[in-house]
Amino acid sequence: MGHGVRQVCKQFVVVCRKLNLLSQSTVVIDGSKFKGVNNRDRNYTTGKLKRRREELERSVERYFYRLDKMDQKAADVVEIQAPVLKEKLASLKEALLELDALELELDKTEDKQISLTDPDARSLRTRGTGVVGYNVQSAVEPDNHLIVAHEVTNQFNDHSQLSPMAIAAKDARAVDELDAVADRGYFKGEQVLACDARTP
Repeated sequence: MGHGVRQVCKQFVVVCRKLNLLSQSTVVIDGSKFKGVNNRDRNYTTGKLKRRREELERSVERYFYRLDKMDQKAADVVEIQAPVLKEKLASLKEALLELDALELELDKTEDKQISLTDPDARSLRTRGTGVVGYNVQSAVEPDNHLIVAHEVTNQFNDHSQLSPMAIAAKDARAVDELDAVADRGYFKGEQVLACDARTP
């Protein structure tokens, strides 16, 4: 997120503190999945690449079969249909070459994912279908429901987000101690210990 936006958000929390709108030393932390500009068809994982390759190879086989059957057709039909089939075959072979290049790039990535339109977006599990986008973390003050800290991540779950968000909220609130409340999706022993280590 841009430096300017971060500074505005920090100043907003400072103003809220001065107006006593942040009365409790408590925050509620949760994440929300936001769709990126990357379509799911333009996001690739190892599994998606494999399935797409299999689809293309089946199509190539079908077109070869149809070309083989051309021998049984009249010459004028062959003259019309054969060039169309050959063009479609060439297009499929080009798509397979593109998949080869994508596979090489995919092997270089840490999380074995590539998003072609929005490179930072990741395939995230949601209830129902997945979404290609971001996991936006927010720490909210419970009385007035004001966001005191936020972070845009591309982590597919919330397991490693508790301590970064609690610490960011504590720093934004400028308090010595802070109670952070989160659902069980945040539970990870190391994260709880990291939060505890930051208390005086």
